[in-house]
Amino acid sequence: MKAIKKVLFVATLVATSTIVGAATKESQELSVEMTVPPIRLNSDFVYSETFNNMGRPIKLSMDVIQPFSPEPLPAVLFVTGGGFMDAPKTKFIGQRVDMARAGYVVASIDYRVVPMVKFNGMVEDIKSAVRYMRANAQKFGIDPTRIAVMGESAGGYLAAITATTNGMKEFDKGANLDQSSDVQAAIDLYGLSDLTRVAMDYDKERQKKHESPAVPEAMLVNGVPFMEGGSIQSDLEKAAYANPITHISKKTPPFLLMHGDKDPVVSPGQTKILHEALVEKGIDSTRYVVKGADHAGFLWYQPEIMETIIAFLDKNLK
Repeated sequence: MKAIKKVLFVATLVATSTIVGAATKESQELSVEMTVPPIRLNSDFVYSETFNNMGRPIKLSMDVIQPFSPEPLPAVLFVTGGGFMDAPKTKFIGQRVDMARAGYVVASIDYRVVPMVKFNGMVEDIKSAVRYMRANAQKFGIDPTRIAVMGESAGGYLAAITATTNGMKEFDKGANLDQSSDVQAAIDLYGLSDLTRVAMDYDKERQKKHESPAVPEAMLVNGVPFMEGGSIQSDLEKAAYANPITHISKKTPPFLLMHGDKDPVVSPGQTKILHEALVEKGIDSTRYVVKGADHAGFLWYQPEIMETIIAFLDKNLK
């Protein structure tokens, strides 16, 4: 073993001396082509001034990654996940940069969460952000006719219901009501679609846990347990109204859905039933099952994921 280490040490010295010896005083040329645009991040634009369920005022903000372009660009509104109880707009920064370098203005937002609002309030926030982007299209270099919504986990659900409710005015509240909140494409990464069956692929024990009035989807629809809240099964009509599947129409845009087959949080069947419902209604929908991927794990940060997403955006927005 010592002999092997000695040989490796000598080889390393020889290699190092060869590299050092190759140094030259002559400058070298490096050819560079313009293949990606420079981008800049603008932070904390207030897109909505609203209230929580206690009547207290809240300001919601947006970060915008803007690529350089002499012409208006298509845009993506990214909605982060957080179990409906957190909404950090800083998540997925690498993926948002990838989309910006591919020629998209990319916005990411804070939004109200449980327990300060129920599902309708969250949808109102997403649609407010879309209207704000259109109202400020010139400022951000956006083509207002080409806006997609994208989200992961709870954000995937919100992206889906924002897209399936295209044309529905009841969720349009707040500022910029002269602007449309419709989107032209939707991307849903491991989101929920039937709130009464979030654990549909799991064992009975895990399914039973979702009968609690304290699980996120129950509070999303019915409120917190110590107030008016109940289990997700306690009012099936309200639960159905909060499902993206319920609202699919001719105004629903093309969808891309992706889900990991090892997801331990949201059943892979959730995006499957949404995909099947979209196809049955004649909506262009593509779904990928990502082998070995769990919920929001490291595989979702790999280039193959973003290549698939950007290809979908290019097809539908460019």
